[in-house]
Amino acid sequence: MTKRALITGITGQDGSYLAELLLAKGYEVHGIIRRASTFNTSRIDHLYVDPHDPNAKLFLHYGDLSDGGRLVTLLSRIDPDEVYNLAAQSHVRVSFDEPEYTADVTGSGTIRLLEAVHLAGVKARFYQASSSELYGATPPPQSEKTPFYPRSPYAAAKLYSYWITKNYREAYDMFAVNGILFNHESPRRGETFVTRKITRAVARIKAGVQKDLYLGNLEAIRDWGYAAEYVEGMWRMLQADTPEDYVLATGVGYTIKDFLEASFGHVGLDWQEYVKFDERYLRPTEVDALIGDSSKAQSELGWTPTVDGVALAKIMVDADIEALECEGRPWIDKVKLPSWSTEEVAG
Repeated sequence: MTKRALITGITGQDGSYLAELLLAKGYEVHGIIRRASTFNTSRIDHLYVDPHDPNAKLFLHYGDLSDGGRLVTLLSRIDPDEVYNLAAQSHVRVSFDEPEYTADVTGSGTIRLLEAVHLAGVKARFYQASSSELYGATPPPQSEKTPFYPRSPYAAAKLYSYWITKNYREAYDMFAVNGILFNHESPRRGETFVTRKITRAVARIKAGVQKDLYLGNLEAIRDWGYAAEYVEGMWRMLQADTPEDYVLATGVGYTIKDFLEASFGHVGLDWQEYVKFDERYLRPTEVDALIGDSSKAQSELGWTPTVDGVALAKIMVDADIEALECEGRPWIDKVKLPSWSTEEVAG
């Protein structure tokens, strides 16, 4: 029988790659999207087939993690075999500006979805997208046994989600797992996240349509992997015999400076000629170093990453150069970007 999966956050980076993976495996995929006056499905438009088509395997439903009643209705109607909770307010710096909203969606949203699974009586396996930000100030390397020390409203909300997922696993015998994913990026990463902000700027600077790139802390160390590989790990967690929590990471750390050097160097530019400091992009509490130990996932799930931060930077720069060329807008250099543009939003 065809398996059915429900994905929250399907229009995001991870959701789009996961939808691709599951469709390729023959799943029927259902996604929850928020109602908006503009289309926000660009990452999954290439997967969409008219639902009237008898061969359609992707279906989208309006809903929100802030609406528990709607979640119960959707779970009852779809009756999925697997549920992947990828939705969140996921920008760490923004969580300091909008802590209550972050707590409601990133934290309380998880228990609403878990409770919907429970109340609907479906026998779905449940994946919770946890984050390496849980470790915060705890020094690397970080594994499933490393103590948590969250350093942002986002991380604190994710910590609640982590523990409530474990609680539902133990209280109701649910197959519920936490995937503690370290930074994973791709050409589909949002433009306000530092990696995409950098690679997009490289493409624009190389093309002569942007002069400077403003960033904050360049000394932060992160373990960057390729999102397309990480969704395979998510799926493998739900195929295991028993529900357990797993870290997904490359085990290699790079500073923001390293990522800048790899990105600008890929097109023959010196990043120091273009990057400028803006204190607005500093976090009130910084996370110095996140480097994961994914040996458990590699040994028990057979999951192994192949793309590290340097290789990833080159993939993303090439994609942003191609995207800029495809735009074909000779007037782009004459456009005055507003003060709230993605080039000035927190990196």
